[in-house]
Amino acid sequence: MTPRPYKLGRRQVTTDRTRARILRAARALLTAKRGSEPFSLDAVARRAGVARMTVYYQFGSRRQLMEALFDSFAEGGELPAHIGAALSQSDPEDALAGIVAAFARFWDAGRPWIRRVRALGVLDRELGEALEARNARRRHVVRALLDRLRESQGKQQRPEIEEVLYTLTSFETFDTLAGPQRSLEDVAPVVLRLARAALGVAADW
Repeated sequence: MTPRPYKLGRRQVTTDRTRARILRAARALLTAKRGSEPFSLDAVARRAGVARMTVYYQFGSRRQLMEALFDSFAEGGELPAHIGAALSQSDPEDALAGIVAAFARFWDAGRPWIRRVRALGVLDRELGEALEARNARRRHVVRALLDRLRESQGKQQRPEIEEVLYTLTSFETFDTLAGPQRSLEDVAPVVLRLARAALGVAADW
């Protein structure tokens, strides 16, 4: 007999709640102060109050759990939506401004945990690889923007421009420019001016 729809619905709600609880536990563990236990499926399961196999069934592996956690960070900050809106702009210069603003908001909202996770990624190879996979997505955004600019201007950008824009949109750039006193959104206009200068776009300095 096929399970009744309402039972399937209740089961899905329970599954979604468990998944959310595991992701909260993973975030808490990954961003905890020094001295906490290493990031593992066992440690996440203990924090979430579920069996290790529950974490495994939900995510499959430690790396996939990390990827899901990073996806939840991005979706919570609406980064995909903001990037999509920026790239949909008809004017490539408006798209550039939208991309810079989107990353500024996202980096600023997660500034404490991003610092922590990036520091941990230096010592944790798997975490470092997961972070590099995220950086690869940002590089794709930069390439999409450069494609738009090439189409509108009818000329090829210098090869190093991709690296320059990739660097300018990084968390490290925003964090360094902001320093301890300003928010990362405060320095978005500076990053935008630098990006325009690199692209040879006229800007009001």
